[in-house]
Amino acid sequence: MLDPRIYRAGFVPLLFALVVVAFSLREEPKPIGSSLSAQAFDGASASATLRSLQADPALRDRPPAGPGDDALAGRVRAALRSRRFRVSTRRLKAETAVGTRTLTAVVGSRTGFSNRRIVVIAHRDAVRGPAGGRLSATAALLELARVLGGRTLGRNLDLVSLSGSDGGAGAEAYARSLRGPVEAVIVMGDPGGGGTERPWVVPFSSGSEFAPLRLRATVETAVRAETGESPGGISPVRQWFRLAFPLTLGAQGPFLARGIPAVQVGPGGERGGGPEQAVRAPRLESFGRAVLRTVTALDGGPTVGRPARYVVLAHKVLPEWAVRLLVGALILPVLLAGIDGFARVRRRREPVGMWMRWVLAGTLPFVIALLGLYALRAVGLLAAAPPEPVAAAVIPTGSAAWLVTGALAAIVALGWLGLRPLALRGLTVKGDPSSPGAASALILVLCAIAVVAWGLNPYAAALLVPALHLWSLAVAPEPRLRTVVRAVLVLLGLLPPLALAISYGAQFGLNPLQEIWSGTLLVAGGGVPVLAALAWCAVLGAAGGVAASVVRGARGRESGAESVTVRGPGSYAGPGSLGGTESALRR
Repeated sequence: MLDPRIYRAGFVPLLFALVVVAFSLREEPKPIGSSLSAQAFDGASASATLRSLQADPALRDRPPAGPGDDALAGRVRAALRSRRFRVSTRRLKAETAVGTRTLTAVVGSRTGFSNRRIVVIAHRDAVRGPAGGRLSATAALLELARVLGGRTLGRNLDLVSLSGSDGGAGAEAYARSLRGPVEAVIVMGDPGGGGTERPWVVPFSSGSEFAPLRLRATVETAVRAETGESPGGISPVRQWFRLAFPLTLGAQGPFLARGIPAVQVGPGGERGGGPEQAVRAPRLESFGRAVLRTVTALDGGPTVGRPARYVVLAHKVLPEWAVRLLVGALILPVLLAGIDGFARVRRRREPVGMWMRWVLAGTLPFVIALLGLYALRAVGLLAAAPPEPVAAAVIPTGSAAWLVTGALAAIVALGWLGLRPLALRGLTVKGDPSSPGAASALILVLCAIAVVAWGLNPYAAALLVPALHLWSLAVAPEPRLRTVVRAVLVLLGLLPPLALAISYGAQFGLNPLQEIWSGTLLVAGGGVPVLAALAWCAVLGAAGGVAASVVRGARGRESGAESVTVRGPGSYAGPGSLGGTESALRR
């Protein structure tokens, strides 16, 4: 049913796509420069402010919306007023790493000549420990207020002290409250921290687009000028993974997801400084000046554009439309062969519709587990499920993590072994899962998933392309492959999603259990949209169907080999050669 000639012919458009992609690469945009010096940011003054904050015992413990957090909000409010900023307070209800809280956002505003707005954000809360690095962000914000409070600005400026940093709760709530055109959001990620995690300029989104290239280039140039070091780059593979399955620990993510240009900048990179990490005064001055240089450049320069999907390859930009063309060309061979195979098995009167129901029934255990997770969140058994991933130290993996993940795994296992067979009986599905009809149904479902993913996110579809090709070959009856080879093809198709999980675990500093628990909380908290979660249930169900088809085919071949117990001599070709069949007798 899988014609190799049609399958090979489907690769011809790929050659054209590769040529087009090669010519689609373009240069990165130039950064926006600034003629004003950043020396006005006084590192000694910022360090003195930081020491004053650290010396206050009321500010040592600052969980979101706690007494320490509110006390620091009051100090920031008074300091911004003294520096001639118009101060307002916003109450934001958000799902934080410690549960649902009403957070306080302190906003100091200065009016410029343009209606566009530059926003600088510093988080002040800390779930664990004193987190001096985060206090350094508040100290840098107040020093920026001292410098910019007396300047005439071309654009409106907001200096924001925000809470609910871990899990992106505060940033998500504040992003929803923003009104009017925003030129850029600059999030200060622990500027005085001692970390060296790169990239120092974080462009990742919790949606599907990166920060504008011009904004990234402007901030990276400012960091390089003030620190004398490279802010670091991002490998193309990691860029691809971030676009395929968008996640970030940085507070810039919720803004980018809403189409607002934003980056996070700090020596700790995306993870920021640890709760007990020492503060370095030279770092505080360097990164504070880098933020000031960025603000002055944005204040007098052209617009930076909107977030977009792209991959940077050796200082060349690969646009989204080129990726879409390339991935579409990779899907085409299996799609053409699958449609031709469907026509073939229908001519043989194979029940493809019945096997479609068989494939879709495989998603049932995963959907039930997903609904069970939502139910746990609704009844309050998951007390804290922030909408963004969190660092390893924020939400510990205790007995609750083992209990919930074990329960979900048990639901999937029981659903596959118990409920799925009952559903198949109700759907009147019977027959051999390794038959051509079942293979055609599996290939068509895999193609449908890949095409839908391609339409929504070509980067995610690219991760499914290896499975699409390898699993189609594994279930197709025509290639005379050993069972071991088919099993290896099934496992190889799982490598791209596995590589994505390993990459995220390494970047977020999570061990396997922490990553599973973080992903569980992410799904429960709505960080993964419901439709996306259901799509992954369909992928897992199709993977289970492919595995079942390969296993059933192996058993069928073994039983078929054992059933032939009597053979004639080598020159005997069977009863048909002697005219013993009904068709021969009729002739």
